[in-house]
Amino acid sequence: MARYADIAVNLTDPMFQGIYHGKKKHAPDLDAVISRAKSQGVQRMLITGTSLSESREALEMAKRYDLHCTAGVHPTSTSEIDKHPQGADACFQELEQLIEADRGEGGSKRIISLGEIGLDYDRLNWSPKETQLRHLPRLLLLSKRFRLPMFLHSRTPESHVDLIKAMRDAGWVSPFTEGTGAGEKEWVGGVVHSFTGTTEEVKELVDMGLYIGLNGCSLKTAENLETVKTIPLDRIMLETDAPWCSITTSHASHPFLPPTSSSVYIQRVNKAEKWQEGQGVKGRMEPADVAVIAEVVARVNGVKVEEVIQAAWGNTERLFW
Repeated sequence: MARYADIAVNLTDPMFQGIYHGKKKHAPDLDAVISRAKSQGVQRMLITGTSLSESREALEMAKRYDLHCTAGVHPTSTSEIDKHPQGADACFQELEQLIEADRGEGGSKRIISLGEIGLDYDRLNWSPKETQLRHLPRLLLLSKRFRLPMFLHSRTPESHVDLIKAMRDAGWVSPFTEGTGAGEKEWVGGVVHSFTGTTEEVKELVDMGLYIGLNGCSLKTAENLETVKTIPLDRIMLETDAPWCSITTSHASHPFLPPTSSSVYIQRVNKAEKWQEGQGVKGRMEPADVAVIAEVVARVNGVKVEEVIQAAWGNTERLFW
């Protein structure tokens, strides 16, 4: 059986407790979701931490299910740092303590990446640009302090430009960057997840030695597909961003989906309220669906799916495990 790693699963999302838009639709089925993924060959799952509270929840979930997680503050959650009852410094101290406890003697060492961190100028109603930029350097330095690979978020071209600048200002210069003199010891690497950028961005990220995570959102438009073709296989990682980023009929990648008879699909009900035990829900991605993403990426690139699966597995192992 093929080995898959899903580097982005939001398993703390209420959908896996049967709650959609604040309404209870069915019984919690997280146990079944994880079991389906493992039976599909998904041997690695990285639960995303998007805030201090969710990083705590992700860590407890990783311990419970023998998985791994990130710890960090998503750019759209950076406003929460300032709202901490004891102030921003206390928020950072608690995040550091969470990581230290996990890495320390007797710790589980489940936190294997610093993230989700980065910039998002598309959703400034959640956190203003100034707030994101103010807290990003300190978050980047946590990656350096704990020597944890970065799990990065960048949604717009402007976000990309400022993220690269912030990384360089924080001293994150890849040893692959010619003439920097930076050594391997200083570079922990990272991945820009849920990538939706341009071919120019691909080149800059790859030249920096970063990996690129692909999911359904990375495969929406014809331009996206042309960009995906430019990403070297030794820089690709696969993800679902479950429960988000499903491939719909309006996506340019829809014709590249494998036939419905393929074993990579899981059974789904059309509506959440019609959920039955042992089935998924239409539109709700699960980590088992990383096999579908692998098929689409392979078809878009015109290569065997085994090549994509093996490359992504090796890339993920090198960065995180």
